[in-house]
Formats: sequence, structure tokens, C-alpha cells
Amino acid sequence: MKAAFGTGRRKTAVAQAKLLPGNGVIIVNKLALELYFPIEVYRTHALAPLNTTNNQGKFDINITVRGGGKSGQTGAIQLAIARALFAYDTELHKTLREAGLLTRDPRMVERKKYGQKKARKRFQFSKR
Repeated sequence: MKAAFGTGRRKTAVAQAKLLPGNGVIIVNKLALELYFPIEVYRTHALAPLNTTNNQGKFDINITVRGGGKSGQTGAIQLAIARALFAYDTELHKTLREAGLLTRDPRMVERKKYGQKKARKRFQFSKR
């Protein structure tokens, strides 16, 4: 009965997942998954690695996630679970890689520039 760990990041969210063989109990920040993510889309997105590898219901997962919003947190959880699954069983690498679940999404918020309203939006230009 070995535990596997995985860390995932997305935007400014960071998630740490601990995988233990069990009966499918998933805890996120000391809350049940259904309470932390009441929207079904977020749950399916976060648990995509388990569905892809046909491991739903085989592991107890304890997740700690900080920073970002709900969307970024689901992406971070997805990567953390995928990395933990890979650490638990290296034969899942091909399946996870083909599904694109082991790649960190590099997109971040572009910084605001001085002399502009936002990152790309300019102040109104007046020729005369």
C-alpha cells in the first residue's frame, strides 16, 4: 500500500495530490469534491486523468489546492492527479501523455503596461 504524490500548477493555482489505494473517496481542502466543486463541469475536468486511465473508484485522493479561481484550480488538480497516477504506475505514461494530461498549461495573465489601461487596451487616442 504505497502512496503517490503529484503537484500541479495552472495560472496562479497550485495543487498537491496524495493518492492511496482505496474506494474512491476524494477530499479537496478537507471538503468532499461535490461540496468544493458544486458544478459538474469542474469535477469532470479535474478527474479526467482517472477517467482516461479507467481508475475511477480505485483510489482515495487527498488534495490541497491554493490560489487562483475555480477554473485554474481544476486545471492544477488535473495535472496533480495525472502526475500522481504516473508516480504510482509508470505504465500509464503513454495513455496520460496521449490525452495531454501531463503537460502544464503555460498560459498566464499578461501584465499591465504603464501608459495603457490594461495589458493590451490603450487609452483613447485623439489626433486633434
